[in-house]
Amino acid sequence: MTQGRTSTSGFGWPLALRPTPALLLVSALLLACLASALAVIATTHLTREQYGRMQQLEREQQQLQTEWGQLLLEESAWSSPARIERLAMERLEMRLPDVDEVEVIQP
Repeated sequence: MTQGRTSTSGFGWPLALRPTPALLLVSALLLACLASALAVIATTHLTREQYGRMQQLEREQQQLQTEWGQLLLEESAWSSPARIERLAMERLEMRLPDVDEVEVIQP
């Protein structure tokens, strides 16, 4: 006898479904949960990308630090007083003055 009628007693799936406040709340919570999950996925992905970039920059920093140390050593070798004195004698024909060539000026 109930073959042609739709059930509105909560059993089955009626054709004319009216949203109840509970159904709206559950739907909103489900959408919020999905949005939160997508935000977690996106944030995790960005964090991993940024972590990889940070590691690359740290490697580059270490390489530049090593190069800086080598350049400082090279600079100290090029500016050593013994080298400067040798170049002054060879290229500019400079020499240390004799004792009798030195004059002391009193203030």
